[in-house]
Amino acid sequence: MVSESTISEIRAVSRTIAREWGFMGGEFAGTDLSPSAVHALIEIEQGNVTARDLGLRLHLEKSSVSRMLRKLIEAGDVHESAGEDDGRVKILSLTPTGKTQVSAIHQFAEAQVASALARLDPKQEDAVLTGLRLYSRALSNASSGQEVDLRIDIVRGYQAGLIARITQMHALYYAKAWDFGQRFEAVVAGGLAEFSNRLDNPRNAIWTAQRNGQICGSVAIDGEDLGNGIAHLRWFIVDGSIQGGGCGRKLLSDALAFVDENGFAETHLWTFSGLGAARHLYESFGFVLAEEHPGDQWGKKVIEQRFVRVGNPTERL
Repeated sequence: MVSESTISEIRAVSRTIAREWGFMGGEFAGTDLSPSAVHALIEIEQGNVTARDLGLRLHLEKSSVSRMLRKLIEAGDVHESAGEDDGRVKILSLTPTGKTQVSAIHQFAEAQVASALARLDPKQEDAVLTGLRLYSRALSNASSGQEVDLRIDIVRGYQAGLIARITQMHALYYAKAWDFGQRFEAVVAGGLAEFSNRLDNPRNAIWTAQRNGQICGSVAIDGEDLGNGIAHLRWFIVDGSIQGGGCGRKLLSDALAFVDENGFAETHLWTFSGLGAARHLYESFGFVLAEEHPGDQWGKKVIEQRFVRVGNPTERL
């Protein structure tokens, strides 16, 4: 049972956020557009969106969507075109003016978020992100009448579809966030396929995070490829839909427990500069940055990094 004081505090915080974001009037996202119009432009930017899609995503009635779109089209921000399969369906797209408008909206919003987060320490940043994700997901499920199921199961060993799904998670995330392409996806798929053929070695293991039977995270320990009693932590990723819920920590905890149980002297992992949340998590498990240098093994020039965890850090305390 949720306490009345908690409910009151959440409501108060929600009202403050709504005011700071401009929902009470005046400029919203640095524009003279309504909040619904701003959200519509961002959704249209994703591509292949119809008026019906907007209604469903923004929880707006058909008449409200029609009026809003008419204004955006008249303003020169949005263009309608007939669908390829059904000419009666109108596909919405941004005009050059609309793209400029959305770019300005993103810049304004990113600056607003960055300004607020700059007043927090890294641990508080993670808490904000985790809380917003969980609360947003709960609200979304409540509005759709669905039960909220946040249970994540960590499953060890090969699962049907594992290679394809883990490769997909890596490819989609790094393409969107870092513009990695075909070369990166091929490296992930090839390495994972080769490793999967060595899972009969008791020094190798892989874990997947699953929700309702669907793989949504992974990590592996390769106990062979580096030799000399060194464990290689590989393919650590958590799908965006469940990030912030502690899944990554659960995966790393199981993987490093395996490392310690098998007496590996060190654990190494390779990553690159810019993945702040992941680095914070690694360091919380005792990893230390050992080296960094420019590299392009993933198809893009980045500052590659190697982190090392020596033995079991808790044993040295």
